[in-house]
Amino acid sequence: MSATYTIHPLVVGSKRFEKGFMTYQQQMGTPYVIPLYAWLILGGDKKILVDTGELKPIVSADREEFIGGKIETIEDALGRFGLTPADIDIVIHTHLHRDHCENDYKFENAAFYVHEKELELVHDPHPLDYRYQEDFILDVEENGQIVALKEDTEVVPGVKMIHTPAHTEGTMSVLVDTAKGKALITGFCCIMENFYPPKEVKGLGMEVIPPSTCVDLKKAYDIVLECRDMADIIVPIHEPSFAKGDPIG
Repeated sequence: MSATYTIHPLVVGSKRFEKGFMTYQQQMGTPYVIPLYAWLILGGDKKILVDTGELKPIVSADREEFIGGKIETIEDALGRFGLTPADIDIVIHTHLHRDHCENDYKFENAAFYVHEKELELVHDPHPLDYRYQEDFILDVEENGQIVALKEDTEVVPGVKMIHTPAHTEGTMSVLVDTAKGKALITGFCCIMENFYPPKEVKGLGMEVIPPSTCVDLKKAYDIVLECRDMADIIVPIHEPSFAKGDPIG
């Protein structure tokens, strides 16, 4: 029997750009700030973290005002729960772009679950994949902490990694059993509007909006649609509304 989990959003970085980077061909040029999250999953025998965030996050009043939450280092964020990186048993990686793994080396006792394709890409990226930087995963790789996955995998009962290659070839989303139903932390970069578009987008015949940074645009559209329909709670990985820190589930 699986545990019932609660997901705690930790804002461990931010990025300033235009909204269209999240929503394909929609609101291009609109100034936007996204939170960079680590997601703490509590409730079972293992303490689980989804992604580890930025090493040196920029903390500024205007960014925090935009996202509606506090930006912290990973140590400070975990410290609010009485935890340190050494207390984390499992790190789940959605993908290995640097803003999702810069703190990996701090988690000396954790097993790292990641799709094998991400390990290939981080060591030999295409020039378009400049967000990969292998330095950030070398320590855990050399320490034998990585568990490489080929397919959908239940990491522990009630926490399942699902291959959703919209953003990168090895992107994994995370389906979590909570008291309020199944919550899906998306592995691909998106916001809530990708799943629930405004009426002017729906008027074009689009049920969802694919992310702008994707491997294959039409496949990304289908993946967003599938993800929307597989969970009771959608947790887009860069959605600002979670930055206030309320628990999910």
